[in-house]
Amino acid sequence: MIRAFIAVTLEPQVIAKITDAIDRLKPRIPGVRWVVPSNLHLTLKFLGGIDETLVAPISTALNQQLRLFPRCTINANGLGVFPGLKQPRILWVGLVGSQLVSLALKVETALAPLGFAPETRVFTPHLTIGRWRQVQRAPQSLARQLDEWRTHDFGVSKITSVKFIQSVLKSEGASYSELTEVPLSDEPSAR
Repeated sequence: MIRAFIAVTLEPQVIAKITDAIDRLKPRIPGVRWVVPSNLHLTLKFLGGIDETLVAPISTALNQQLRLFPRCTINANGLGVFPGLKQPRILWVGLVGSQLVSLALKVETALAPLGFAPETRVFTPHLTIGRWRQVQRAPQSLARQLDEWRTHDFGVSKITSVKFIQSVLKSEGASYSELTEVPLSDEPSAR
């Protein structure tokens, strides 16, 4: 069994701006386990534990479903928390792009015949940058930090491919390795 997910990654210059923000936020927001910059990604579909024999069929299904999907852009903008300010668990950077929901739905469509149940939650594009180690009441300083960064523009990334990634959990955090990269179409009207 391997643990895996489907994702897109952002361009290095956007990751650099987010990394700078993380460095500035670390001393201001206590109790957060920060995501390593090389692990920042937008999850389109979390697969969980899967049998290794499914790697090839998943790769094939993604290629067939996404080969005509057009390349698109994502704007990384603002900070927020899930589920809310009273007891935050996830600190995130917001992601906006007109094709993101369609892309996530295409991934769902590709994987449904292989037995992966569709996601029941509404797809909310975001980049997790930190997690609170335990549920705690948010300090008032968190609200001030979120207000300060609410509309911060981290930049735009071109999305040219979707990645099928293996995740290995370690005590120091997750380690990711790419299983397959599926290119998106460079034809703007493809779909």
